[in-house]
Amino acid sequence: MPEESADRTAQESEGVVGLEALEEPKKMTREDWRKKKELEEQRKLGNAPAEVDEEGKDINPHIPQYISSVPWYIDPSKRPTLKHQRPQEENQSNFSTIGEWYKRGVQEKPVTTKFRKGSCENCGAMTHKKKDCLERPRKVGAKFTGTGMAPDEHAQIQLALDYDGKRDRWNGYDPEEHMRIVEEYSKVDLAKRTLKAQKLQEELASGKLVDQAASSRKQYGDDEHGAQEREHNSEDEDEDKYADDVDMPGQNFDSKRRITVRNLRIREDIAKYLRNLDPNSAYYDPKTRAMRENPYHNTGMVPEEVGYAGDNFARYTGDTITMAQSQLFAWEAYDKGSEVHLQADPTKLELLHQSFKVKKEDYKEKQKDSILAKYGGQEHLDAPPRELLLAQTEDYVEYSRHGAVLKGQEKAVARSKYEEDVFINNHTAIWGSYWREGCWGFKCCHSLVKQSYCTGDAGIKTASTICTPFEEGLEEEEEEEPKSLMEMHREKMEKKKKKKNKKNKKKSKHGKRDSDSSEEEEEEDEETKKRKLKKALCAEEARLQQVAELMLLDERKRPYSSLQEVKEPTEEEMEAFRMKRYRPDDPMASFLSQQ
Repeated sequence: MPEESADRTAQESEGVVGLEALEEPKKMTREDWRKKKELEEQRKLGNAPAEVDEEGKDINPHIPQYISSVPWYIDPSKRPTLKHQRPQEENQSNFSTIGEWYKRGVQEKPVTTKFRKGSCENCGAMTHKKKDCLERPRKVGAKFTGTGMAPDEHAQIQLALDYDGKRDRWNGYDPEEHMRIVEEYSKVDLAKRTLKAQKLQEELASGKLVDQAASSRKQYGDDEHGAQEREHNSEDEDEDKYADDVDMPGQNFDSKRRITVRNLRIREDIAKYLRNLDPNSAYYDPKTRAMRENPYHNTGMVPEEVGYAGDNFARYTGDTITMAQSQLFAWEAYDKGSEVHLQADPTKLELLHQSFKVKKEDYKEKQKDSILAKYGGQEHLDAPPRELLLAQTEDYVEYSRHGAVLKGQEKAVARSKYEEDVFINNHTAIWGSYWREGCWGFKCCHSLVKQSYCTGDAGIKTASTICTPFEEGLEEEEEEEPKSLMEMHREKMEKKKKKKNKKNKKKSKHGKRDSDSSEEEEEEDEETKKRKLKKALCAEEARLQQVAELMLLDERKRPYSSLQEVKEPTEEEMEAFRMKRYRPDDPMASFLSQQ
């Protein structure tokens, strides 16, 4: 009775499924869903027959639903089938076979000797155009020369490879290509053996191998094993002789394995595990080559005095401790309700930490004052130092009869990180201790040259009498020193006096000649002024060009200018400076800058 009821329910379900396949898809009722689930359970238990596909094969009821269900775009009939999980024959027929591959370097037709219409104008092949030609562009193409025609390329077939064919690494591989490589290496090996045999015969003929053979017999013996060992050593001789060239700092070359091993320690450095051989000292990890603790912590040495204080010593230097304190404060503040984070709000955290420190110090001071007010004891805190109380000290100080300290603990002089009190070239003062006319120098000898030797009082006397600093180059020394305005004025006054004397001595009849000569002298003075002004203008243009070039340079690469001569400008130089200087209020300034 239970079997008949199960068959009946199976037939009814199959009828329902058939009707659903023909009709429009509709939502299953709760009763149909319950029947479907009961049928699936009966099939899994073996009480109901399994489903049958279109080919009459049973469908395993234990197959998951996501595999057995047919997608709507493959089979809209919704009949029970597993055809969508099997290879499709219509798609398999389109794939290429396993032996098909692209042909390389195949010439199907003989090379033509005449240019054909529609072929490449560069090489003459019919399978491509000039813009797609892969040959070197000829100076005169094959269209005009009619010679050197290239063969037509083979029309490659488009292979339709399946999933395995696309991932086959040996697809299209030619085994004969590997045989060519094997033959080439065998020929090289044979040539090496031939050369080695010839060299051995030459050494035997010359008698050089007599001593070597005797030493090898002593070392390996005369048995068969010794002969094999000698042959093996001779084969590895060529490989090992290049090992010295490959051995580099930080690497280890092994000719047998042909690998380079990374070495994190230089040979000259002491290994971490050799610094302290005590087994109870710091632990050394051989895998990472790390020793985090100080290997000298049992010896009592200060970490600053030893050469290596452990890997953790470098981790807790600099601002690492400050960073850890800030992180700890952030965690504690977050636990107490403050929304702060070290990475998200670093500024907020720093300000909060600073205010916390100030409040903490104030709280300590208030607590100290309250304890002193309640219990007393301020006199003990205000007590004088221990040395004054006992009137004894171990500090030795020696005083003179006037009370000055002769020997003892003097006050330390604050020094910077730069060099101080370094005297060069026998000087008693440092460079930069003297300043004169825009130049630095030495105070001991008033020298304005940095690498000069000290001349003492003689140099001071010379500098006070002769105000000519060191001049660079012989051309500048040969130039005439320009006269000052006072000297030029004196010369003019003397010339005028001479002219007046000449006029008084001469007679009236020669008055006309005197006026002519005075006009000629004035013209000569005007020409001299023009010549000097022209020279000053050229010098001013050169100076402006040099200043423009220096402004383009980086200020750290500009030359040192302390050795230049500082002197009073002449009247012509001032006039040239006024003529060449830039005036932004000039209406023609923008026009001049454009030129």
